[in-house]
Amino acid sequence: MPAGKRVTSNDGIWKNKLSSLNGERSLRDFPYKSRKAPGLNRPINTHSGVQSGYFRTKLEKSATNTIGVVVHTLQSDFIKSALIGIQQVVFGAGYEMMIMHSQENMEKEVANVQLLFNHQVDGLLASLSFGTTNLEHFKVFSNEGRPVVFFDRVDTGSNNHNVVIDNIGTGYAATQHLIQQGCKRIAIITSCLERNVYRDRYTGFRNALTDHTIPFADDLLIVKDITEQAGMDAATQIIAMQEKPDGLFVTNDLVAAACMRTLMEHGFQVPDDIAIVGFNNDPICRLTVPAITTINYSGMEMGRMAARQLIDTIAKGGETSLLTETTVMAADLIVRGSSLKTPSFK
Repeated sequence: MPAGKRVTSNDGIWKNKLSSLNGERSLRDFPYKSRKAPGLNRPINTHSGVQSGYFRTKLEKSATNTIGVVVHTLQSDFIKSALIGIQQVVFGAGYEMMIMHSQENMEKEVANVQLLFNHQVDGLLASLSFGTTNLEHFKVFSNEGRPVVFFDRVDTGSNNHNVVIDNIGTGYAATQHLIQQGCKRIAIITSCLERNVYRDRYTGFRNALTDHTIPFADDLLIVKDITEQAGMDAATQIIAMQEKPDGLFVTNDLVAAACMRTLMEHGFQVPDDIAIVGFNNDPICRLTVPAITTINYSGMEMGRMAARQLIDTIAKGGETSLLTETTVMAADLIVRGSSLKTPSFK
C-alpha cells in the first residue's frame, strides 16, 4: 500500500455551518435549531414520556419535519464531519434538525433525548456518551413508533438500528501492519472499554497478536480519555516502562499525535524506535512529522447513511422503526511515515 494515500474530505465546511451564537448555545447544552421553527418556544413538561397539552393537541399526530440529533461532543473532527453529512441529507429531504450534545455524560444525554422527544421530532439520530450504560431513555421514541438510528458509538448488545464500521477488523489490520513492520512488543492506547468502538478495536488488536504469536503484557494496555493531555500522559507512562514497546496502536488520532510528539521530545525516533498507528484519519495526521499512519473512515458518509436510513423509515410511516439492522461501512488503513520500518511498504 503506498505511503501518503489520501481520501478527499471537506475539512473546512464545518466552520461555515454554525453561527457563533448557535455554536455558543450548543456548548451550553441548548439545542441548535438549524432553521427557525414556529411554535416550539412554549413551555414543555420534562417528565419522561409526557408532553404538555400544547404538544398533545397541536402535534400529536402530525409531522414536524424535524430530525433530532444527539452526539457525545462537538469537539471531535469525526463528529463535525458526521453532522455535515447528516445536514446534507436532512436539508435535502426538506427537514430541519436540532442538535444536542451530552459532553460524555449519560445524565445530560437523558435530558437531551427527553427534550427532543418533547419537541416532537419525527426521528432521532444518536451517538452514545462514554457514561451511557443503558438505552431506557430512548424507549419513549420507540413506544410512539418514532424511529431511532444509532451511529458509530452504539449498544451492540441491544436490538437497534446501528450504523458502524468493523472496529474489530480495523483494529486487527492496524496491529497486523505493525507486526509486518517487525514490531515484537506492541502497546495499545485506547479509551473507555465499555463503549463498542474502543472495546472492539482492542479485541481486534488482541486477536492479531494471538494469530501472530506475539506476547502481550498487562502494562501494554493504556486506557485514557481522548484528549491531548491523555496522549501526553500515555507517553510518560511508556517512557517509564522498563521494557519499552517498539510498536504502538492508538485508537484516536489526537491522542496519537500528542503521544508521538511527547515521545520524540524525549529522544524517541519514530518509527525507528517505535512505530505508531492511529485511528480516524483526522486532519492532524497529515500535519505531524512524520505523518501518522491511521485507519480512515468517513464521518461525513456515516452521517449521510444514518440520516438516509432514518428518513427512509419515517417516509414508510415508521412501521419498520422497531426492526433491527446493523449497517457496516467500509474503512481502510492509510500508511504514512509514522509506521514505516520495512522498505517494501515505502
